[in-house]
Amino acid sequence: MNSPQTVEEDKSEQFSPEPRRWLNRTVIGAGLTSALGDFCYETTTVILPGFLAVLGIPAAALGFIEGWADAVAAFTKMFAGHIADKLGHRKALVLIGYGLTPVGQALIALAVGWPLLLLGRIVSWFGKGLRGPLRDAILAQAVTPETRGRAFGFHRAMDTIGAVVGPLLGVALLGWAQNLGFGAVAEPFRVVFWLTLIPGILAVIAFLTLVDDPEHSPNPTLRLFSTLRSLPDRFKRYLGAVGIFGFGDFSHSLLILAATQLLTPTMGVIHAAQTAGLLYVWRNIVQVVTSYPIGVMADRFGSLQVLICGYALGVVTAVSTTLAFWFEIDDPAPLAAIFLVAGLYVAVQEALEATVTAGMVSEDTLATSYGALGTVNGVGKLVSSGAVGMLWTSVAPAFGFGAAAILMGVGTIALLRIRLR
Repeated sequence: MNSPQTVEEDKSEQFSPEPRRWLNRTVIGAGLTSALGDFCYETTTVILPGFLAVLGIPAAALGFIEGWADAVAAFTKMFAGHIADKLGHRKALVLIGYGLTPVGQALIALAVGWPLLLLGRIVSWFGKGLRGPLRDAILAQAVTPETRGRAFGFHRAMDTIGAVVGPLLGVALLGWAQNLGFGAVAEPFRVVFWLTLIPGILAVIAFLTLVDDPEHSPNPTLRLFSTLRSLPDRFKRYLGAVGIFGFGDFSHSLLILAATQLLTPTMGVIHAAQTAGLLYVWRNIVQVVTSYPIGVMADRFGSLQVLICGYALGVVTAVSTTLAFWFEIDDPAPLAAIFLVAGLYVAVQEALEATVTAGMVSEDTLATSYGALGTVNGVGKLVSSGAVGMLWTSVAPAFGFGAAAILMGVGTIALLRIRLR
């Protein structure tokens, strides 16, 4: 008869094919795939606000587009996670998810108004929602629980390298395409959108060839709502805190648009859009540099404690943006400080929300739990991006970001209460 220790070791081996080596083929492959995927769609994110500006589409429409795209991704994550736990395998669904991103990019390149932009963004974010929780579940089971923080930190760092290189190249290509002599001011943007299809296709190839899915036994009797009801109470309280914070956690496309609008009076729209894009690249550089150290800190001091600090930095970001509009800041230097803090809080959020989840739930419902987390985040983004965009257009930008700061502050306090309990 096996001892409890032996049973635990067998379980660890079942979910951690290489328990002694956290930087294994699957972790590296998932990181490379995410780098290429982010190269694809983050290039669009950084120039999309400028594209909307030259098409004459208002800020409220950007908030609507980003909010609904996030909502589609959120609900997709829920059902994708449940299906993966039920069937026991995930890789094919992740490949489909990565394949949909370049399809969405092509639709955006063809757009002349907001409807096709919305469709393209939804297709891309549907793919993102399909792959996100399943990829995270594969990653969590490819390493030991004691090294999840650094594995997710490494993955998010790789993820963000693509988000740095892609937008940098996108800004450079936008300037290059502008000198090609197009008659319409929107055409240089379209050239960049078409070029983003290349890394999107490479992401599919990388995941197919490098990542191994540590499949688990299928559970055909698994039911979505009964599984959700059976999740631990502490995890449900955690989702509540994440959701409240998410109601204020606006899409950073709006942060790029904020910088574009603040800088346009002194720079002109094209130069302002390029500068705002570089500020977003700066945000992503901060995220790359800090993601792995944050993961190491989480392994040492506890993921939940570090996540609380990250949420507090999110509040600082929203408050600072409010003040930038209030005082009509048109200097890139203070805006760069805002993007720096934004990079820090996103690095913590993206690396550790999944890590905290893995520590609260069982292995056999891990993908479903990640789906629930993604759904809560996406609903929050739908509310926050739409609300900030509407307040921006109907009242003033400062009101939108101020409301976001309040909600993010309440979510941070709720997360702190969970830690204290």
